[in-house]
Amino acid sequence: MLDLRPVFFVVGLMIAALGVSMFAPMGVDLAYGDRSWRAFGISGILTTLLGAALAMATYTPKPDLRARGAFLLTVLSWVSLSCFAAFPFMLDPMNLSLTDALFEATSGITTTGSTVLTGLDNLPKGILLWRAILQWIGGVGIIVTAMAILPMLKVGGMQLFRLESSDMGEKILPRAASLAAGIGGIYVALTVFCAVGYMATGMNGFDATAHAMTTLATGGYSTSDASMGGFMDDGADLVCIAFMMAGGMPFGIYLLLVTRGDWRAPFKDSQVRAFIIVMAALIALITCYLWLNSELTNSRALRLAAFNVVSIVTGTGYATTDYNAWGPFAMAAFFAFMFIGGCAGSTACSIKIFRYQVAFEALRGYLFKMPRQNTVVPLRYGGKSLPEAIVYSVMGYFFLFFMTFAAVAIVLSILGLDPVTAWSGAGSAVANVGPGLGEIIGPAGTYESLPNSAKWVLLVTMIIGRLEIVTALVVLTPAFWRV
Repeated sequence: MLDLRPVFFVVGLMIAALGVSMFAPMGVDLAYGDRSWRAFGISGILTTLLGAALAMATYTPKPDLRARGAFLLTVLSWVSLSCFAAFPFMLDPMNLSLTDALFEATSGITTTGSTVLTGLDNLPKGILLWRAILQWIGGVGIIVTAMAILPMLKVGGMQLFRLESSDMGEKILPRAASLAAGIGGIYVALTVFCAVGYMATGMNGFDATAHAMTTLATGGYSTSDASMGGFMDDGADLVCIAFMMAGGMPFGIYLLLVTRGDWRAPFKDSQVRAFIIVMAALIALITCYLWLNSELTNSRALRLAAFNVVSIVTGTGYATTDYNAWGPFAMAAFFAFMFIGGCAGSTACSIKIFRYQVAFEALRGYLFKMPRQNTVVPLRYGGKSLPEAIVYSVMGYFFLFFMTFAAVAIVLSILGLDPVTAWSGAGSAVANVGPGLGEIIGPAGTYESLPNSAKWVLLVTMIIGRLEIVTALVVLTPAFWRV
């Protein structure tokens, strides 16, 4: 029988911690004299008390969380945090509706970056900081999930990244706790370095801190309607490129660098090498296209191409220009870039580089074996043997990902969205990228004008996409709940 006490105990602790974090934007609002401090004060007290009450009611001295419990914990934590994170948006004087508040909170905690807010330059500082905090929390949360929980649950081929051999009977919470401690320190340090880099380009302390949080989380929430384009003149976009790339790298590599001093680790990792090569190739492609089809100078074209390609591939969603204006080829290219993603164990989203590597290796083996039916073709990844179970897991993930994408796009079309908005919105939500294509939800637009029904479809899709598809679907199957 599934013991729910450890699940609700951990969820309660997470909710309480989220509530405590609400007092930071409250303090900022008080310092700036904004009325929004009351919304954060009330939300913080309620959330902290409810979370603490749930944790105390389900406390167990030695919580034992196994596979089924970990599936449920992963889903409940992201859903519950999204719901409680919406409180300040609803209680704030700007008075967002339940749908818009949940949409903004879900987009933040899943680091998607889609927004229903406009006039960011004039919003209370506390609201802007809260959006950044949500993405920062979501970024470190998905790293811990991807490194400590998903590998043990064998979700989407993530078992490739188990840090050490162990069987499924192993308790999951101690692993997650030890990883969270190491990752947390690295995550904070990189955020500080990023903020310092932004301040060196002329950003004030508040904007630098908020953008550092959303850059490392590859989330893309900005404090300006112009996104990173509003800070580009002084070189903030160059700092952003470097730290978006850092966010897209596997944090396990950083752990090796810090704990073992292995400076060759990034260069020995096949996923990292492929990620860098793919980025360089795509940047070169878009740069050449701009050289041939625009009046931009060579350096300007390279800079715009590099920033926007890295932003979309890593799922950050910042923009320095409206690339919809670059023509049909650019729009099609950026739509395809949504489905690439960063490395496993990073804050980046979407399909991830390693899954493409596994798929291409499986295709290579299949094509080699076709004319030689009796030949045994060994499959390898990163210099190691690639088990058949991992290949099936990755192929299953590809199928579920694109099936979910197509189903959501069809539903959005039925709800009245035009084809560009429906298909790019579905892709953006399931890949957790943020901006879509077209005039409505493109890099120069927002999701504000979409019907509420479409927003609900998209916010649910954001959570499903962030949970790597399989995790969410497993919990919804009747077999999961059978004794």
